[in-house]
Amino acid sequence: QVQLVESGGGLVQSGGSLRLSCAASGSIFSINAMGWFRQAPGKEREFVGAIRWSGGRTYYEDSVKGRFTIARDNAKNTVYLQMNSLKLEDTAVYYCAADDKTSTKLYDYWGQGTQVTVSS
Repeated sequence: QVQLVESGGGLVQSGGSLRLSCAASGSIFSINAMGWFRQAPGKEREFVGAIRWSGGRTYYEDSVKGRFTIARDNAKNTVYLQMNSLKLEDTAVYYCAADDKTSTKLYDYWGQGTQVTVSS
């Protein structure tokens, strides 16, 4: 089992920046990758980006490329989502998720979510 706790959400003006954190605990050794997802009101949850736990390779959804950066601190078992040049359409609840290498399912564990609101 992996437990995930997100923090860092809030209200920010358009063009501003925010950094989200996701602290993992439990069976850290089983993590293959950590992902960030978001869900805006009335919309389906969408993939934002991910990072390999080992090696640190990153992947991003097209709309956030060049604006968002995912990084990890393995010593702290924490993954970060640095969000720059925020737009109104980035408003959503952001979730981190852990993909368990021992499972055939994608992203087995999820955090509670943190609200990000971008205002004009």
